[in-house]
Amino acid sequence: MLRVSLGIFFLFEGISKIRWFGNSALLASQLRGWAQTMPPDSLSARYLARIALPWVGYFARLVPLGELTSGLALITGFRTRLFAFLAFFMALNFQFASNVLVKYAFLTSGYGLPVLGGTLALVLAGSSRGKHRPIANS
Repeated sequence: MLRVSLGIFFLFEGISKIRWFGNSALLASQLRGWAQTMPPDSLSARYLARIALPWVGYFARLVPLGELTSGLALITGFRTRLFAFLAFFMALNFQFASNVLVKYAFLTSGYGLPVLGGTLALVLAGSSRGKHRPIANS
């Protein structure tokens, strides 16, 4: 259930960003908005200035592609651990870039701890369709 639920979440997150393929200015605008709300000397602000904004043209294509691919893979149970790790990394990157990891809002946002915890659980435990582990007898 966790795998499929997170797969649907990432699939629709990717669908909502399809426009980024043709217009990376949409992502650039979001990143600049985040940068304006944080201290300029923070790690997140430096990350935005040195990595995310200079490479926004690539990220505008990689993010939706990664979310769509991870979503479909999680829904179907294809290479669950690999795609859960990719989804975890993308979600962690989003939280870091927006400087939310260090705020109370991270703990109460549905995009924060539940998504990171759920994807990390799939990375560690794995879950593929049709594969069940037998319960060991004590």
